[in-house]
Amino acid sequence: MKITTIIGARPQFVKAAAVSSVLRNPKPWTVDRRPWTEVIVHTGQHYDYEMSRLFFEELAIPEPDYNLGIGSASQASQTGQMLIKIEETLLKEKPDLVLVYGDTNSTLAGALAASKLHIPVAHVEAGMRSFNKDMPEEINRVLTDHVSDILFCSTQLAVDNLRQEGITKNTYLVGDVMYDLALKSMSTAEKKSKILMTYDLRAKSYYLATVHRQSNTDNLDNLNSILEALSELDLPVIFPVHPRTKNAIDTLKAYSLQLKAFANIRFVEPLGYLDMLVLEKNAAKILTDSGGVQKEAYFLRTPCVTLRDETEWIETVESGWNVLVGANAERILSAVRSFVTPKIHNDLYGSGAASQNICAVLENWHSSKTSLRGAVSAEAISIIGSKQ
Repeated sequence: MKITTIIGARPQFVKAAAVSSVLRNPKPWTVDRRPWTEVIVHTGQHYDYEMSRLFFEELAIPEPDYNLGIGSASQASQTGQMLIKIEETLLKEKPDLVLVYGDTNSTLAGALAASKLHIPVAHVEAGMRSFNKDMPEEINRVLTDHVSDILFCSTQLAVDNLRQEGITKNTYLVGDVMYDLALKSMSTAEKKSKILMTYDLRAKSYYLATVHRQSNTDNLDNLNSILEALSELDLPVIFPVHPRTKNAIDTLKAYSLQLKAFANIRFVEPLGYLDMLVLEKNAAKILTDSGGVQKEAYFLRTPCVTLRDETEWIETVESGWNVLVGANAERILSAVRSFVTPKIHNDLYGSGAASQNICAVLENWHSSKTSLRGAVSAEAISIIGSKQ
């Protein structure tokens, strides 16, 4: 089987690293045990070294077969350029299936381009909903799910969300591929990463913060409120600065002045996956508006304060490991100071075998030689913990 994988942003690099490593290796659960052909298309949505190339190097992701070099642009312009160039690659490669991840413009463009060409689409991390359509990511999730042919869900809630929207066929509860990679990479990260030494940090002696959502970076009042709250915390704050956030801080005030005005915050360049894992594991708490970081905080049992009013990863909130505070400085400070770490930590995201589960489903589909639309089952199938 020939699969085209569409990626473009760092969260997708992480997810694709887990799945591609299974796709490209001889598989004990296949009939002929031969690797499939994977063609990787990198849209170029994230293009800085720290945001892109470093992840490919650290996670041993195969070199992209195509780098479309789209770069930054408005929502419509970026998505439109991606559609044009992805269509060109699909017409040339003629894959059996297109694999997309998450909720970025690259996700939506890949799904739409494939669907228009009648190429089956599989969506990894399907069914997640924040129910806030002011978020571009929410629009991308919903539209991608409704044109996808196979939907791989990380959680039962995601399956339920799809059912409420009338999507029940070819829907699988497989677990979370980010959990696969975190389990696989933690020991390597602890051996290789020098990040704690670089910044002279001790475990649980600092907070880790990330901000990149449009609702916080494009709203300068929100951004200023978050920075003010971080500056008043009782421990130093390590803050890897996303390019979008840096531009917003530059607008808010000259960047050099920000470093002085918020003395408790240590602004650093974007970090690679291994360094981030180590920082996340050893932080006293994490403050973030990132969906991926929320999950990684849960995987690593680090309390999380989410700088949004809603989250697609509601299980982390219901379990007590995550609290939603928005961008209000008082709520942020109160949440950090009053957070009580739960005593119970359940396996909400599977057992770390999501990638194998995904590939098993794809193998069964390919072997069946059956059209995806309307095939397999009228109800969602859970294969978490099942034998492949």
